[in-house]
Amino acid sequence: MIEVIFTAFYDIEYTFLEVLRAIAPLTVLFIVSMVFLLETTREQIIRVIVGLLFVLIGLTLFLQGVYTGLMPVGEKIGIVLSNLSYSWMLIPLGFVLGFVVIMAEPAVRVLNYEVEKGVGGYITQNTMLITLCIGVGISVALAMARVLYGIPLMYLLVPGYILAFILTKFCSSTFVAIAFDSGGAATGPMTVAFILTMALGVTSNIEGRDPMLDGFGLISLVALAPIITVLLLGTLYSMIEKKNARQYEEV
Repeated sequence: MIEVIFTAFYDIEYTFLEVLRAIAPLTVLFIVSMVFLLETTREQIIRVIVGLLFVLIGLTLFLQGVYTGLMPVGEKIGIVLSNLSYSWMLIPLGFVLGFVVIMAEPAVRVLNYEVEKGVGGYITQNTMLITLCIGVGISVALAMARVLYGIPLMYLLVPGYILAFILTKFCSSTFVAIAFDSGGAATGPMTVAFILTMALGVTSNIEGRDPMLDGFGLISLVALAPIITVLLLGTLYSMIEKKNARQYEEV
């Protein structure tokens, strides 16, 4: 047990330095802005500094967990799935894994909270979460189909973005803005670390597939599918609003 714990913290100092280098410029910018540009009290500055320390510690532990646990497990799961007797099972299993992983994505949680707050509860966090889960699940399923059947990436991306731009005509500008931000939020550290390594594990174990050509490109699908599902949600909201407006006029 102790050996496992020590293994989990192996090379954590390098992870700490990596995170420190990443947030140091932002920390300096925050402190300079609060001291010289904003009217902030000493207590507020201390609170921000403490918060940044929590970020430093939290990101270090999170990335260490990704490096030592999540990525190796994702790759092994991909290898196991590629050895299934029924290869087509990769597609529904990809949907389930994509659906589940996005629930743990920190960026998605932040986005859903801000969306609900920004629109005054008109779009709830649960509605956004389920919509994004479905979108990412579909994207991972398509990625597995692409790996199995050798579908070129452009055959999925080009029609997908054409459909996305068409859907923008049928929903409000609010949903358009939220949709394109959703694509970025869905491609956060949890999704990239697990899904990408799983795809590389699958492609490395299937004959005739190149991990560099077939394993990568998945994240572009993960970024696209939530855009489409959120736009579809916006279209549904628009249809409901128009129906309610017609009923109100008839009354």
